[in-house]
Amino acid sequence: MKNLIASIIWRRLDTPGHDACRLTGSALGWQIAGTAVFSHEGVPAKLSYRVMSDLGWRAEQGEVHGWFGGKTVDFIIARSTSGEWTVNGAVVPGLENCIDLDFGFTPATNLLQLRRLALVQGQALSAPVAWLDASMGTLEFLDQRYERRTETTYWYEAPRFEYAAMVEVTPDGFITRYPGLWEAEL
Repeated sequence: MKNLIASIIWRRLDTPGHDACRLTGSALGWQIAGTAVFSHEGVPAKLSYRVMSDLGWRAEQGEVHGWFGGKTVDFIIARSTSGEWTVNGAVVPGLENCIDLDFGFTPATNLLQLRRLALVQGQALSAPVAWLDASMGTLEFLDQRYERRTETTYWYEAPRFEYAAMVEVTPDGFITRYPGLWEAEL
């Protein structure tokens, strides 16, 4: 049985959209699950997602099901105990050093990274992730860096996208303010 830990709803800032997510836990690990609806390149998009992690917040499996306009997407992503990542059963090379899974269309997956890193104030770490671009159907390496500034703020950098900003979080780890991209409503 899974126990509800927290839930949240975000409003997207760079295009019309919303995302609702919840975090649950059990004796076997953690799970985030939600649905994002938003405009993507002029068409409606709806993506339901789920990521399961072990008790140490290390990603084990993820799923994304939905659509971009008339294009259906269905992804099952898994990380083996040896660190090998697969998408729908096909091995994706070059991700062996990635512990975390990041879905590019939602701020939900940052929670798992922040909880696993468990940074203390003033501490900074790189957190390379297996990053899913659901619209392209690709799983790729993405370098990210977090520096904990206060109990509720982190300096976040994703150099590939030339993005750097101060993000705000709840005590549970959900991002409440992701400048220019997402903002919590509940």
